[in-house]
Amino acid sequence: MSKVAGRNSRAPPRKPNGERIVRFRCGFYNTILDVFRARNWIQVTDEGEWDIYWCDVSWMREVFDHCYMDENSRICHFRNHYELTRKNLMVKNFKRFRKQLERESGKLEAAKCDFFPPSFELPTEYHMFVEEFKKYPNATWIMKPAAKSQGKGIFLFKKLKDIVDWKKNSVYKPQVQDNSEKDPVEIYVVCRYIDDPYLVGGRKFDIRFYVLVLSYTPLKVWLYREGFARFSGSRYSMESLEDQFVHLTNVAIQKNAPEYDPDKDCKWNFAKLRRFMTAKHGAERVAEMMRAIDELVIYSLKSVQKIIINDKHCFELYGYDVLVDRNLKPWLLEVNASPSLTASSPQDYEMKFALLDDMCSVLDLENKLTGKEKRIGGFDLLWNDGPVFVNDGGVEFTAAPNLVANSFLGCKNDRTKQLKQLYKQAAICKKTAAA
Repeated sequence: MSKVAGRNSRAPPRKPNGERIVRFRCGFYNTILDVFRARNWIQVTDEGEWDIYWCDVSWMREVFDHCYMDENSRICHFRNHYELTRKNLMVKNFKRFRKQLERESGKLEAAKCDFFPPSFELPTEYHMFVEEFKKYPNATWIMKPAAKSQGKGIFLFKKLKDIVDWKKNSVYKPQVQDNSEKDPVEIYVVCRYIDDPYLVGGRKFDIRFYVLVLSYTPLKVWLYREGFARFSGSRYSMESLEDQFVHLTNVAIQKNAPEYDPDKDCKWNFAKLRRFMTAKHGAERVAEMMRAIDELVIYSLKSVQKIIINDKHCFELYGYDVLVDRNLKPWLLEVNASPSLTASSPQDYEMKFALLDDMCSVLDLENKLTGKEKRIGGFDLLWNDGPVFVNDGGVEFTAAPNLVANSFLGCKNDRTKQLKQLYKQAAICKKTAAA
């Protein structure tokens, strides 16, 4: 293996109180860089030694396997994160995991994975898709490029003839294994379209929230309290399948709509959405929806748990995109390994800054915490090799009807006050342990 600039060869420097002096390298000029600097971490050049590197996915592919790192150094991606974040691989892994659950635990347990609609990879599963299509002749379907984001290349259709041109195009035909050079096949995923979304003011929305995974073996998952709903700028209707401004809520799409108003930002924070739904449907129904979202997160991560290359240096901040239908059932749309950290408004910047700052607190590179915390700022420990519950006895692994999951998505986030108390308690615990 070759050596690369930025590898660590010596123990990191420390302050007199034992806190580590954190050195960082960052490949982005957005909110994450602001957070690192606000924490008074030291930025290093390409040749400097670092404790955390916020890299892009191309660096993981090209350099990670040849990089020697210190025991406590951290990287912001897992080596093969794409098993969950690339649409076609996500679908493949979900299907495999659901079949595995049905074999090992029965149909009742496998039914908990019913959080994504019938989906197929094209062109390789085209014939399987056609069979499913014929079962539901009145259904609407949505096509998505497997490796694109921000709504690029997405379209809806109701008839097979609508994708004849797509199927005939030589670019999308399965390649023949020979020595001739051909353009690579662009893979698509086709899913049954959720045509009965929950509407607010007649407008469709999806939800973005954040999940921090520190390890896959064992699985350790933190769920952030805040997130946001992204609304379309046009009233929902199935009359025009070609109108992306009606059906796609991506900001990259909506900002090109004729009636788009950048001052309105087309977003609600998750707390506002939860209050709205609670007022309309009652606390118990909304709590049931939130429990379903918790299960969606855990089962999606379990579907790739044995496939992801676990490494103690790696962590991942995922951006989950979920759609809620009119029955308050959540559907997983996709999982993002590089969720946008560029703010679209002052409120968006404030939320993302707090998110990333709390993420750094969870990573605890300064060595200020005890490692037994169940809440750090806006992050709550959802899973630690088993479900985590709200009680005074620490982490529990045996579920019971009276135990409440340690999940507070859309709830109050008094992060500044909580962190202040947490660090004070941790300092006392460490001082007592050292005495």
